[in-house]
Amino acid sequence: MAQPDDMFGDDDYPAYTMGRAAEIVGASQDFLRRLGEAKLFTPFRSAGGHRRYSRYQLRLAARARVMVAEGTALEAACRIIILEDQLEEALHHNERHQGRTNAA
Repeated sequence: MAQPDDMFGDDDYPAYTMGRAAEIVGASQDFLRRLGEAKLFTPFRSAGGHRRYSRYQLRLAARARVMVAEGTALEAACRIIILEDQLEEALHHNERHQGRTNAA
């Protein structure tokens, strides 16, 4: 089990407040809210109900910010990013499966 101080090395640990996340991504807090509404990701919630973001979610938000800045509609950018991530995951799954098949 990871120690509490090890959690910040975890890409999925919700280490960042909304304000800090917006600062890191270079976007407004409203932009981050809109990404959640567009279902790019679901922010974690602190015990007090405040949104918290992981490094993985910040990477997604940064990709969306760039695409929107280049003229892609927010909803379209979110859908593209989701599909790209699904494709990458499927490719990794296929590689692992192929490796097991070749080893047998």
